[in-house]
Amino acid sequence: MYTAIGYAAQSATTPLAPMKFERRSPRADDVAIDILYCGVCHSDIHQARNEWGIAVYPLMPGHEIVGKVTAVGANVTKHKVGDLVGVGCMVDSCRTCEACQSNLEQYCLEGPTMTYATPDRVDGSNTMGGYSDSIVVSEHFVVRIPERLALASAAPILCAGITTYSPLKHYGVKAGDKVGILGMGGLGHMGIKFAKAMGAEVTLFTRSASKAEEGRRQGADHVIVSTDAEQMKAAAGYFDFLLDTIPVQHDLNPYLDTLRFDGVHILVGLIEPVDPPVHAGKLVMSRRVLAGSLIGGIAETQEVLDFCAEHNITCDIEMLDIRQINEAYARMIAGDVKYRFVIDMATLKV
Repeated sequence: MYTAIGYAAQSATTPLAPMKFERRSPRADDVAIDILYCGVCHSDIHQARNEWGIAVYPLMPGHEIVGKVTAVGANVTKHKVGDLVGVGCMVDSCRTCEACQSNLEQYCLEGPTMTYATPDRVDGSNTMGGYSDSIVVSEHFVVRIPERLALASAAPILCAGITTYSPLKHYGVKAGDKVGILGMGGLGHMGIKFAKAMGAEVTLFTRSASKAEEGRRQGADHVIVSTDAEQMKAAAGYFDFLLDTIPVQHDLNPYLDTLRFDGVHILVGLIEPVDPPVHAGKLVMSRRVLAGSLIGGIAETQEVLDFCAEHNITCDIEMLDIRQINEAYARMIAGDVKYRFVIDMATLKV
């Protein structure tokens, strides 16, 4: 064991503040990492404030981690001291179930061990995330950061990136496909970039006409203002695939109308009961699919990092001093970030 430091919430109503805590010493298959950067995800806010009702305190968020290897266990073969590596949303799983054996650890039938606020599978201690100076993780859940990627902007790829890449890859988006991206926050702007790199014709759906120029700057070929009934009507039956990154309740029915037969509407932002309800006829009468997707497996996370390096895809970020984290949460809730905050962990040591 060794003493680490980070920022944690002590309850659902208290701001994040510095805290010393114990990290385990590396086990035989572990990699010890000094954290250089950590992205800030909206789910960090949900957890810190216990908005999902599953928080365990003290709670130290952070699952978009980039750092440098400082030590490895005796059995480690993938990484060595000095390597630049990343850790995403998971740090363990059962590794034996059908999902894990299929490189889909996020769907582990026993439930994956998340990077924070989850019991460690070995000692039962509460996992602590990346708002800290260091972390110790099993090598299986550590990925390599390609040399061509800027380290700070690589951090959000470990959540926002893989969350949008995985469903596009799974459903075989290819050149010529017509893809709609719903929302243009941290996830949506990455979805535009990925779909465009895959050769698709990309349309941004947004409630605000003022975002049209920015949507095109991100790579969208077209922009549809979803509050404009005429624009939505004109798009009826047009799209092969809708990637829905909107994290709050919204009516899915008008969007389903824009899908062709056999079209797919996939949710990656909303994880609560859909309201208003979906009209089943919109699915049945055109064999449309309404589906969901959760992050991605470890092998696919490495794949998306390599894809970003190959296609020169980066996440648009704003660097953050960790002492500004509570202010950053308030700005995220207000929608005042383009498009992802990333903490410079050097500021933790000031």
